[in-house]
Amino acid sequence: MAGPTTSNGSQHRPAIGPDAALGNEPELRQLLAGLTAVRDGDFSTKLPDDAHGLLGEIASVFNGMVDQLSHFTSEVTRVAREVGTEGRLGGQAQVPGVSGTWADLTDSVNAMAGNLTWQVRGIAQVTTAVARGDLTQKIEVDARGEILELKNTVNTMVDQLSSFAGEVTRVAREVGTEGILGGQARVVGVSGTWRDLTDSVNSMAGNLTGQVRAIAQVATAVAEGDLSQKITVTARGEILELKETINTMVDQLSSFADEVTRVAREVGTEGRLGGQAKVVGVSGTWKRLTENVNELAGNLTRQVRAIAEVTSAVA
Repeated sequence: MAGPTTSNGSQHRPAIGPDAALGNEPELRQLLAGLTAVRDGDFSTKLPDDAHGLLGEIASVFNGMVDQLSHFTSEVTRVAREVGTEGRLGGQAQVPGVSGTWADLTDSVNAMAGNLTWQVRGIAQVTTAVARGDLTQKIEVDARGEILELKNTVNTMVDQLSSFAGEVTRVAREVGTEGILGGQARVVGVSGTWRDLTDSVNSMAGNLTGQVRAIAQVATAVAEGDLSQKITVTARGEILELKETINTMVDQLSSFADEVTRVAREVGTEGRLGGQAKVVGVSGTWKRLTENVNELAGNLTRQVRAIAEVTSAVA
């Protein structure tokens, strides 16, 4: 229905002033209280939905906004708790019906959670592989900032471990399987425990090389009839036992050779019969050889003396 008209035929408009505001003051105060609550982060306040006209529309819009904000807040909190506190990756905020800034915020939260999920899972996959001895995998997921630094650190670690494993395997194969002594592991850029391990492997290979070469040198000298050399390299454990055994063998062979040479010189060159080789501590073949030499010298002594006795008697 049209409002009252003036004398010139124009319509009267309702006055908007203190009196009109006073008529809607309770509803406006409720709206103010609701807006204040939203400003303060309280989404539990709702406006009565029984109003009519413009106030009813305002109440409906306000209540819908509060519902969306409450739902948005709840979903963001859930995703943050799952990902950031409980460590459950893959969570996504689901806020139906939002648009504009709220849709953008929801998408941003989901993008953040999704990126974090892929990054952490990529890092976890590679570190799990490393823990199982698989050094073939690298972190390929896109990353920035501190996550990129972590990615680069893990990938560098994998490279260093792979290089370390490859070098140790090479040295072990060369020294232990192929018998190629003198090998050393070369792992560039390692530090801490990895450097200590590399140094330990190289020290082991170096010590083994020095010990085996010293043993081989003395054994070769013995084979060539040189009994003047002894193993002097520092050794422990079974290598020390082997060193002492070979040095004892050299001493026994040297004593055996000296005694046989003495007896042969006395009997065969100087004509002094009755000599016997005295080699202390020998056993096995060396003892039998010593006994054979002594028996030979003894028989020769008896025979020559018998002949000499008869020829002296004839003379």
